[in-house]
Amino acid sequence: MEETKTASSIDGKSPADITTGESSSLNIQIDPEVEKAALRKFDKYLLPVAFIFLLLSSLDRTNIGNARVFGFDEDIGLKSGQFGNINTLFFTTFIVFEVPWVMAIKRWGPNKVLGTALVLFSVCTIGTGFIKNYHQAIVLRMLLGAAEAGVSPGFAYIFSTIYDRGSTAKRIAMGNICNTVAGAFGGLFAYGIQTMGAQRGLAAWRWLFIIEGAVTFVVGGLCWVFLPSSPETAWYLTEEEKHAMALRKERNAAFRGEDGFDRKWIKISLKDSFVYVAGAAFFTSSVAISGFSVFLPTIIKGFGYKSIMVNYMTIPVYFFGLISLLAQAYLSDKLYKRAYFLIGAAVPVVAGYLICVGTANNAAGYFAMFLLASGCYTISTLVVTWVATNLIPDGKRSFALPLFYSMGNLSGLVSSQLYPTNQGPRYIIGNSVSAGLEVIFVGLVVAAWYLLRRRNAKKDKLIAEGATTNGLEGDMALDFKYSL
Repeated sequence: MEETKTASSIDGKSPADITTGESSSLNIQIDPEVEKAALRKFDKYLLPVAFIFLLLSSLDRTNIGNARVFGFDEDIGLKSGQFGNINTLFFTTFIVFEVPWVMAIKRWGPNKVLGTALVLFSVCTIGTGFIKNYHQAIVLRMLLGAAEAGVSPGFAYIFSTIYDRGSTAKRIAMGNICNTVAGAFGGLFAYGIQTMGAQRGLAAWRWLFIIEGAVTFVVGGLCWVFLPSSPETAWYLTEEEKHAMALRKERNAAFRGEDGFDRKWIKISLKDSFVYVAGAAFFTSSVAISGFSVFLPTIIKGFGYKSIMVNYMTIPVYFFGLISLLAQAYLSDKLYKRAYFLIGAAVPVVAGYLICVGTANNAAGYFAMFLLASGCYTISTLVVTWVATNLIPDGKRSFALPLFYSMGNLSGLVSSQLYPTNQGPRYIIGNSVSAGLEVIFVGLVVAAWYLLRRRNAKKDKLIAEGATTNGLEGDMALDFKYSL
């Protein structure tokens, strides 16, 4: 006897709203309470682990900005522009390795792949504490970029394969929540290390890398065991919950796709104009956040504040950014609007950079940092959510999502050159470029919104005419509706 479908919704819709035609997946019955219990366990066990991984990764990536405030440049003999070169080369490997890491997660599972990444980037961070010159700094930062490349897109991919589309932004926000916490905690931690001074013949900035790297290795290693090899085999689920997740995967086969990777999705991804428009938008907006994260201490110091004050002055800025991010991610999920929130978040970012360009007043410049924080992290979170939830199945997502990330992270090649020492203390060119690119970002968001809206309209027209297929696959197929 055929079972009736009682599965919970995808994006607030029943499976029939996601797929059309007769499919055995529509007849799969899942106890909604068991399904909810399983998802709550992912919130309980997976989200804290993701938070710690992303936090440690962000700390290890951005601590070089704090180290610069108390002697990094001078001790290894950096000349004007070389600090920017170090960050540029960091992003070259970061960009190159994003796609391979995420595809490896799909192939071998989060526990093996992300666990390996954690060991590698903690060792690179510790090693940075012992560098002697510019060339050694380049080598260690490039290795760090290669090791960390899969962490943020990897978790975005994992979240998008577990949670429904209407609740993904709050989880993907985890990456930028960690950026704000890392910025605040990193500034506080760096301030404490700075007051400690040189110990055992090593400068304070060297201890910053050594201690943070050691903490990453130990704390991250303890969290490693909580990463599942797949949502259907997570050790903290009961057998009933594992079975429910397996059935859920089968039920959502049209949305998730089959196990393994079909090379056809590489070609399909490369031909999808939405990936490129969204990637260009991510690039323009990420110049602002990349520069903001690494160079915030430098920017604040440029306003004339003393070095001893700079690191702890970053803390309230990051805290304000955190509150703003949480509020906007929640509302975006609740109202199920992405483009509107992205455009709204760009406004304070443009205003913040223009204030930095227009006045040398310390108070105004510091206020501008709060404006930047209120929009930068929200933009990064929502644009990733928008793309991740509009790409199906997992085969396409596992390639197109990190490809999109790589396009966005090309921004690091630009932002790392925007604040050379010889343009201090106000960095007018860097702040002007960031403001201009944010305006371009708004135009690209409108273009992406129009593209998806037109695709939805074409599908609606075909359905109204009685069509059952448009001959396309994945999210381009007739039975998938893009979120706007």
